[in-house]
Amino acid sequence: MDGKTLEFVTYCIAKLSSALQLPQQEIYRRLNTSGILYGYIVPSYDVLHTFSSRYLMEDLTGYMKEKGVLEQEVWNEYCEKNK
Repeated sequence: MDGKTLEFVTYCIAKLSSALQLPQQEIYRRLNTSGILYGYIVPSYDVLHTFSSRYLMEDLTGYMKEKGVLEQEVWNEYCEKNK
């Protein structure tokens, strides 16, 4: 992983942590164990880094929900906060 991709991954983890109100370590664990980190974020860097912050969070949280690594309660709180 090159420096730009690593910086982007770090940014995504920090933004997800803030948006979902979960520790960064927990976000990393969920992204890594679900395959989202190395199966989606890293290989899709060229496209994902062009998204707005809001759209990026919608995309990543939706994918986390789809992959079953985001509990319904956390998802509901996120959706309520971002109406």
